[in-house]
Amino acid sequence: MSEESNPYDASRIVVLEGLDAVRKRPGMYIGSVDERGLHRLVFEAAESALNEILDGTTDRVGITLTADGGVRITDDGGRHPAGHAGREDGPALEDRLTVLCCGRPRAARRSLGGGFAGTGIAVVNALSSRLTAEVRRDGGCSTLAYERAVRVVAPPCAGPADENATVITFWPDAEIFETLTFSFDTLADRFRELAFLNRDLDITLTDDRDPGAPRTVHFGFPGGVSDWIAQQSAPSRPDVIGFEREYAAMEGTVEVALCWGDSGEERVTSYANSRPTLGGGTHELGFRDGLAAALTDYAREQHLLTSSDPDLTPTRLGAGLTAVVSVKLDCPEFEGALRERLGNAPVRACVTEAVREHLATWLREDPVRSAAVLARIPATARD
Repeated sequence: MSEESNPYDASRIVVLEGLDAVRKRPGMYIGSVDERGLHRLVFEAAESALNEILDGTTDRVGITLTADGGVRITDDGGRHPAGHAGREDGPALEDRLTVLCCGRPRAARRSLGGGFAGTGIAVVNALSSRLTAEVRRDGGCSTLAYERAVRVVAPPCAGPADENATVITFWPDAEIFETLTFSFDTLADRFRELAFLNRDLDITLTDDRDPGAPRTVHFGFPGGVSDWIAQQSAPSRPDVIGFEREYAAMEGTVEVALCWGDSGEERVTSYANSRPTLGGGTHELGFRDGLAAALTDYAREQHLLTSSDPDLTPTRLGAGLTAVVSVKLDCPEFEGALRERLGNAPVRACVTEAVREHLATWLREDPVRSAAVLARIPATARD
């Protein structure tokens, strides 16, 4: 085809700016427009409030599925100025709702940072048929309202102005999404997961869609991922090995909890900055390296391995093992477009050292339970 029959020049280029781009290509910002993308909206809207808990400016966050199909996110901080930016306490709520990637900077390890594209709550505004935001602060109340991201006249505040709070309510746009029905269980699973991974979080999820059968669940786990492992292992409740450690070399912290149970299955899950790393990465490799090193050292001490026997193989030690490996880094480096694999090279050595040292101590404390763990290791792990 000749250039004359199919002319292409600068006049054919369309530049989409701001929230128009989100509405035109929503999958680029939330992954899809099916149920998965619908739930992504809730997580994007809640993340800002949950990060305020981690920053120490808010104590509790509530997420409510309303009877009219909306979602209400409430925190007790009243954290935002409602007008435009320029104040010392960070970007105003109006800017956060209308400008992509707008937010107060914070140390990355103290941020959930799990958004699909890291674009913030403006994406929620862009993909909602309606959104309202109330800021009750210092005895005053300000309200913002939008329809498909366009500012409209706001209704008066619905709550008491003498309480500090930020309340954001949105209704997903039927013109964008294939379904508008939220799964309570799917949302509960993710908020429970976040609460285990961040022991400071205090989250309440409520479902008011059925007036005859309202549901409310609360998530708060001071024991962190050790509580998670203990719950997964019930009713046998075996000994849980749990620890948290900071390493300057990897600019972050590692938290690990593990136990061996009666099941022959291996269940190892890993996270980086509270984001599931389904593809694993350097933190999961470090965990397996440390596990193999500690068990190999102990087996040699107990003369179960001779000096001529090879070390135990890291990938074959999982029979009956349940573990969570969570790292929180100032500068996480994810591999691939889906950000499902961690690539920070120093993490592997740091996690290996932490697991090796803590597991070695645990093994030496009780020879009986240590012998039971070693008895689970298949002969193929020694090849």
